Amino acid sequence: MERIGNVHDERELLRRISESDETAFSVLFHSYYPLLSTQVYRITRSLPETEEIVQDVFFKIWMSRETLQFVQDFKPYLWVMAKNQSLNVLKKMARERTNQETYLRTGQHEAADLPDPSLVFHSLIDEAIAKLPPQQQKVFLLSRRERLKQAEIAGQMGITVSTVKKYIQLATEFISQYIKERYQLVIPPLVLAALFF
Repeated sequence: MERIGNVHDERELLRRISESDETAFSVLFHSYYPLLSTQVYRITRSLPETEEIVQDVFFKIWMSRETLQFVQDFKPYLWVMAKNQSLNVLKKMARERTNQETYLRTGQHEAADLPDPSLVFHSLIDEAIAKLPPQQQKVFLLSRRERLKQAEIAGQMGITVSTVKKYIQLATEFISQYIKERYQLVIPPLVLAALFF
C-alpha cells in the first residue's frame, strides 16, 4: 500500500483527490485512519462511535474533494473536522440516552425488521439530491454522476467556476446533514469506505 512520504507528496495526493482520483483517496484513508481513530477514541471512549465518526469524516472529505487543493496543512484540517464531529456525536448520544430512558419508562416497545443499511444510505442520498434547489442539483449531478470538471460545468451552465464550487459545497453540506439526521442505523465497519473504493 502506497504511503504519504512528505508534505509535497501530501499536496500532490490532495490535488489528485480533488480530481476524483479514488486510488489517491484510498492512500489518504489508509495513511490517516489509524491515527485519527486513536485521537477520536480519546474523546468518545467508544469503538463503534469512533469508527462511525472517522468514516463520516472521510465521507465528507470525499464529498467535498474539490476544495482539498486549497488546504495548506491537511493534518490540522482533518483533526478539526474529527473533533467537531466527535463533539456533535457525544451531544447526540446524550440526547439518545435521555430518549431511551423515557422510552423504557413508558414501556412503548416495538419490534421491527431493520432494512439493509447500505440501501438506506443510498436511498437517503437520492432523497437529499432530489430536495436540492434546481441549479445546485444540476451542478452536483454533473459533477458526481457525469464526472464533469468544474470548468466544464461552468461552461455548460453559463455560470462562473466559483459559483460551481459554491453550489457543490452547499449541496454536499445539505446531503451530509440530511443523511445524518435521518440515518438511524449503525453503519457497519468500513461500509462508507467501500462505497468509494
